Amino acid sequence: MSASPLALYVHIPWCVRKCPYCDFNSHTAPAGLPESAYVSALMADLDQDLRDYGEVLAGRSVVSVFFGGGTPSLFSAPAIGAILDGARQRLDFADDAEITLETNPGTVEHGRFEDYRRTGVNRLSFGVQSFDDRKLAALGRIHSADEVRQAVRLGRAAGYDNFNLDLMYALPQQDLAQALADVEQALALAPTHISHYQLTLEPNTAFARRPPPLPDDDLAWDMQEACQQRLATAGYDHYETSAYARPGFRSAHNVNYWQFGDYLGIGAGAHAKLGGSAAAPRRRWKVRAPNAYLVHAGTPRGIGGDDPIAGEQLPFEFMLNALRLEHGYPRNLFAARTGLDDAQIAGPMAEAQRRGWLVSDADRVRPTDLGKRFLNDVIGLFLP
Repeated sequence: MSASPLALYVHIPWCVRKCPYCDFNSHTAPAGLPESAYVSALMADLDQDLRDYGEVLAGRSVVSVFFGGGTPSLFSAPAIGAILDGARQRLDFADDAEITLETNPGTVEHGRFEDYRRTGVNRLSFGVQSFDDRKLAALGRIHSADEVRQAVRLGRAAGYDNFNLDLMYALPQQDLAQALADVEQALALAPTHISHYQLTLEPNTAFARRPPPLPDDDLAWDMQEACQQRLATAGYDHYETSAYARPGFRSAHNVNYWQFGDYLGIGAGAHAKLGGSAAAPRRRWKVRAPNAYLVHAGTPRGIGGDDPIAGEQLPFEFMLNALRLEHGYPRNLFAARTGLDDAQIAGPMAEAQRRGWLVSDADRVRPTDLGKRFLNDVIGLFLP
């Protein structure tokens, strides 16, 4: 089993206000953000990962860093810079490492983007969700459509020519024309990348407790197909279930996830997946509560869990990620990432092909159009 690319995920758990659909580990920010204490906790957390997984991480370069949340742009540029500087002191960074910062257009301050750029952040991801102010209000977002446009202008002025827009469809009481109008307004800003995904009701969210009126499944599918077609005609490659990119601008960080690559995860509730030639793949995650994380990061009590991925579970775990890629995965990737050979998935692979869900040739395995529509069923075939 050969070593895969290595990525670093940094979780900033605070936001201005918790959105009613959000099931991420995010918390309303206190009056004074504990930036300095949290940066120190992140470095202690990373040091512990390096002690525990040094053999697996030896000689590997970080190809991407992703600041997620919460709202990472609530942290000042000096704090983000301190995190990156600390990570660079401990890890080797590839010269072309992709470094992404998620930002909420409602928290943008004039001049901040220039400061982030000086720290090494070279890609922005704007949490837009919609360009309809009524839909934004229904989603509990704190920004307006005009603030999105202003944030993108500020980002461009600061020298960012690589940025993503997060966009949702099947919003409360949304119709097909409104979903397409959101895509048109996103295209008008000429992003290099668009994440376009369906609003779903996740457990333990305000929307799950009090469901809003959402489009039915047929209308949601019509929205997906129509928006996919519009993005394709605009020159965006639909390279993953919810991801579209201009040529040369796929998200390196997310592609690493989907190809079952390795990633470190530091921060409250952050997850990691690590493996390689020296060890079977494992998942590690950190305690979720920010206050507990601040106290215990870098100690055994800061670890929420650390478990091997059982061998019989590896085919499912691999397919759960790799089959999200629209163009599938290279045939040799399964063995490289799992240490298993194709004979161990011959049965479910043959069944998926018999049902017309997958196509497998000498070079690649990829989902068919039918397989993409029934992707959960396809992946389910690979369960132990």
